[in-house]
Amino acid sequence: MAHGDHRTCGAALIFTVMALMPLQVQAQSAGLGAAGELVDPDTLRVCADPSNMPFSDQSGEGFEDKLAKMVATKTGRSSVAYMWYPSITGFVRNTLGSNRCDIIMGYAQGDELVQNTNAYYRSSYVLLYKKDGDLAGVETLADPRLADKRIGVVQGTPPSANMAAAKLMRKAKVYPLMVDTRIMPSVAEVMIRDMLAGVIDAAVIWGPMAGYYAGKSGADLTLVPLTRERGGQRMIYRITMGVRPSDQQWKRTLNAFIKDHQAEINKLLLSYGVPLLNEQDERITQ
Repeated sequence: MAHGDHRTCGAALIFTVMALMPLQVQAQSAGLGAAGELVDPDTLRVCADPSNMPFSDQSGEGFEDKLAKMVATKTGRSSVAYMWYPSITGFVRNTLGSNRCDIIMGYAQGDELVQNTNAYYRSSYVLLYKKDGDLAGVETLADPRLADKRIGVVQGTPPSANMAAAKLMRKAKVYPLMVDTRIMPSVAEVMIRDMLAGVIDAAVIWGPMAGYYAGKSGADLTLVPLTRERGGQRMIYRITMGVRPSDQQWKRTLNAFIKDHQAEINKLLLSYGVPLLNEQDERITQ
């Protein structure tokens, strides 16, 4: 998981399931921050997908866009500028790696293509279903009540392995991992629409996308973080900001920002329906 799921996680999960090219850090002739670093000291230069709600969007409506403004203000930057690039193979190489920007606002912890800051939130894949339906109370993909259900899942994402182990893939509806949301709806939006139309009985989606689009649907849906899965692939991820490996002082600046403003960050994320988890895998609600 990395910068995004379904052009996923801000995109935060897509780079885990795809092999990206190595970083190519190039020198910058002017505008350097700390000695030896490549960070612009006056403008927060953000690497982002131009159409990847709820994370980022050229309209500035994504929560990562709002977070970028917060970072800029709190770190003394006078403005925010974007290097827009779709969440596809080559994203890091063509943005952060080529020094066209200085920060990726949402990136899964542990990906070697970037240097991670401390995590500013934890979230998970979730199971989504109608609140008053016959799946009420289901909390794991191994629950027998799912055996005869048609479940939507995004191709190649971690829950598909657990669904296969539970023999749920035989009836599953598999949605594409890569969708150009500049011309097509988000996969999460399509999955929820299909569930409400009865095409699928439930959906397994990356939590921030599920929470956002479930809220937009206006339907009464239950969102269950998949924190009780036994075996299979990891469902819970820490999301960080990604910077170049060379930018140590910039990382320390961002870590201080996260520490000092965590409550404000949580409030922003919760306003977008992001299911936040503490270190005990319990929901954070305020």
